[in-house]
Amino acid sequence: MPPAGTTTPTPPSEPWGRVGENGTVEVREGETWRVVGEYPDGTPEEALAYFERKFADLDGEVRLLEERHRRGGASAADLRSTAQTVRERVTGAAAVGDLAGLEARLTALEATLVEATAEQAQAAREAVAAAVVHRTAIVEQIEAIAARDPKTIQWKQTTAEISDLFALWQTHQSEGPRLPKSTSHQLWKRFRDARSVVDRHRRDFYSTLDEQHKSARAEKTRLIERAEALASKGEVGIADFRDLLERWKRSGRAVRKADDALWARFKAAGDALYGARAERERAEVEESKEKIEAKRALLTEAQGVAGEKDLPAARTLLTGIQRRWDDIGRVFPRDVERGLDDDLRKIEQALRSREDQDWKSNNPETKARQNDMTQQLHDAIAKLEQEAAAADSSGDASAAAAAREALATRKAWLAALGG
Repeated sequence: MPPAGTTTPTPPSEPWGRVGENGTVEVREGETWRVVGEYPDGTPEEALAYFERKFADLDGEVRLLEERHRRGGASAADLRSTAQTVRERVTGAAAVGDLAGLEARLTALEATLVEATAEQAQAAREAVAAAVVHRTAIVEQIEAIAARDPKTIQWKQTTAEISDLFALWQTHQSEGPRLPKSTSHQLWKRFRDARSVVDRHRRDFYSTLDEQHKSARAEKTRLIERAEALASKGEVGIADFRDLLERWKRSGRAVRKADDALWARFKAAGDALYGARAERERAEVEESKEKIEAKRALLTEAQGVAGEKDLPAARTLLTGIQRRWDDIGRVFPRDVERGLDDDLRKIEQALRSREDQDWKSNNPETKARQNDMTQQLHDAIAKLEQEAAAADSSGDASAAAAAREALATRKAWLAALGG
């Protein structure tokens, strides 16, 4: 099949080759014949077939070039170079066939390849420009990391970022277009220098961190020794242990595995002290059982305070209960003690409320003021009754109604005062 853009040649009216009597083989080129070789040891048919096969080989080379260009993907510049080499073999070739047609096809192919070469060169320049932008972006990312304050960097995450950027650089370098040597070297130098800065910061960070870990470990070891020395004090040592705990919190961290082991020792020393207190509290709770029952019995007895009408007698009864309550002493646990105290306090508050009310009712000054107001109300009522009667006599209904309304009000006040 002929390549795209070519036409099928018309079969020649005359053969492309002929053989002389002496075995000389010629090829027709236009209106002339050119000797291409001799084949003295065979028949004329064999001689023509031999040189026609040579033509077929050349035709195959041209077809292969045309096919490679049609498929695309091959460098147009390389195809042009190969086409030139094939043309050199076609021109004046010792072969029988349409050599002029082959050269015409080569000429058409080379013209197409010239355009393709220009297009590919432009595409290559654009690809290189894009690659420079891409690789520059990689460089700027690692330079931005290098410019960070080392104190703010999360090194585990940042180390992974650097590894990813380097892998991206290698992939781009191996799979992307080849950059100009000077540009490639300049970008690599920037990338390498930034990575060196990050590596130096990381080494400094971990060196400082290692010193901090050593210092924290030494400080915590000293705190452990002091905490363990408190064991003989028992519960009394808890206050000192709390001071040590505050220092522990400010001492920083050691390496995690070592830090966990150090904390386990420190905590064990504290647990021994708190264990002594817990043991003491358990003993106190056990000892408090009888005291609790005694106080509950006093609460039952104190219920009689509310029923005692005579306030001095009620106060005497409660005071006696409170003295016996204090004689029993404290009980444990604390929440039980608070509950018992609250119950007794409610009884005492109820009695005090009664006493306050009694004082208000029987206070001589209060009674005197009340009696004075009662007398005033009596006088006002008598006057209003006279005014009402006078209004009735005169037939002044409005004045009579006003006097009776005022009279009702004064009588209500008098009733409130118990008069």
